[in-house]
Amino acid sequence: MNGLRWQALALTIGVICGYAAYRGGLPLPWMLGPMIGNTIAAMARVPVMAPMRLRPVVMPVIGVLLGSAVSAEVFGMMGTWIATLLILPLFLACAAATSYAVYRRVGGYDPVTAYFSAMPGGLNDMLILGAEAGGDERRIALAHAARILIVISFVALFFGLFLGVRTGGGSARWTDLGALGLADYAILGVCAVLGAWLGKRAGLPAAPVFGPMIFSGIAHVVGWVTVPPPTLLVITAQIVIGTIIGTRFAGATLAEIRRDLSLAALASLGMLIVAVCFAEGIARISGIPLSQAFLAYSPGGLTEMSLLTLALGQDVAYVSVMHVIRITVVIGSAPFVFRLIRR
Repeated sequence: MNGLRWQALALTIGVICGYAAYRGGLPLPWMLGPMIGNTIAAMARVPVMAPMRLRPVVMPVIGVLLGSAVSAEVFGMMGTWIATLLILPLFLACAAATSYAVYRRVGGYDPVTAYFSAMPGGLNDMLILGAEAGGDERRIALAHAARILIVISFVALFFGLFLGVRTGGGSARWTDLGALGLADYAILGVCAVLGAWLGKRAGLPAAPVFGPMIFSGIAHVVGWVTVPPPTLLVITAQIVIGTIIGTRFAGATLAEIRRDLSLAALASLGMLIVAVCFAEGIARISGIPLSQAFLAYSPGGLTEMSLLTLALGQDVAYVSVMHVIRITVVIGSAPFVFRLIRR
């Protein structure tokens, strides 16, 4: 019962902070607000707990939303993605090396913990691989949670406050519950459930998001459904995701949080600088907008970066596919490179 109470408290903080961020005009408010609010609560030793049981429910909703932004024109632009794909491994190597230097030289982490903390892959995947290799699980988990928090916050605030791009989702973006017919709900529901299940069976990275995104994209491109999922459901999903990210720091001491946030800020800044340099090269080579290439190379989470891309009106398919490939490359190569370096 206490666990449910602390989860309810975290979600309440998420709703309040999300609404405050929305009223304040912050970019991506319904995810950024809960992230920041619950991080502060965790630092203040408030007994918040992540509602992890809701995660498998809300992730397919985000996937269906991202798929609704895919259009037939996307397929004609895939030829321009080749340069991004070819340069991606080099970017990952440079970004990981920069981050590793921070955790090893500045943070004083042992080589194993520093290595898996520095890899720009998924939190759960790097945590499992790092633990198997003998790294400090807690430090690795906090490092990746802090990286996602800082990268998403920085990118969202930079686009929103400095470039004037608003992502709050005004009335023009709102989709009422009644805007969808029974057939629309049925089709999107099938996309969510079947996409998540088949994505997991196929071994797709971030399957609960990427699988439904593929099915939803197909359904929207062929015209089976023409509307995105209701905005109220999307907001609920964003609150849950933001709350989970913010409560990653629950249970850590203030000194641990301060140290990990400081190191993650330095490491993330280094990776973002590398991302800007590579994005500039991609923009010059392929003609892809610099902002879009930067979003594709920013080392945040797939779900968070895809949502941010959608809110900023950029090419969701391009950015999402690049992040899926990034995660796949890191998961596939990180253990091999680690064994090679260790020998």
